[in-house]
Amino acid sequence: MRLISVYLIGLIFGVGISISGMANPEKVLNFFDFTGTWDPSLAFVMGGGVVVAFFGYRVVLKREGPSFDQIFHVPQNRTIDLKLLGGSAVFGVGWGLSGFCPGGALPALGTGRWEVILFTLALIAGMGVARYINTHTAKRFQTPGGPELHQPAAHGPLTEAPRGPTTEQNIGN
Repeated sequence: MRLISVYLIGLIFGVGISISGMANPEKVLNFFDFTGTWDPSLAFVMGGGVVVAFFGYRVVLKREGPSFDQIFHVPQNRTIDLKLLGGSAVFGVGWGLSGFCPGGALPALGTGRWEVILFTLALIAGMGVARYINTHTAKRFQTPGGPELHQPAAHGPLTEAPRGPTTEQNIGN
């Protein structure tokens, strides 16, 4: 049943990405072209996703536990650090230059377009570089609080999930 659920969720996601136009790099690039052919429609797509996620998390996380796993896996680290800002910048620049984000590119792989394949290969290479940086660089690039912050959160509402380190804890790192 879990595998069927995963496939259905992926199908719904892929169809939604395709219908919204987020798999079309020209439409995405037009969203970023404020002085030319600006197309604000993707703002509605993103806004709709935020609204659905906002209410969805509140409904789902009130349950005692997930249907197909032992615990809810929610982010615990709430620290805004160089690693988060750098990753966000790389993501944004890549999205703005190529017109693809990973969520839009993966369903678009089915088109067989060379641009999508090239982007996906670059995405995989970037993931390899990020893994290398995370495992082979100095402590200043590591997540504050260490690997214990990457443990899955406990059952129950999000308000009861473990939190990241406090400011006082970060000062000692």
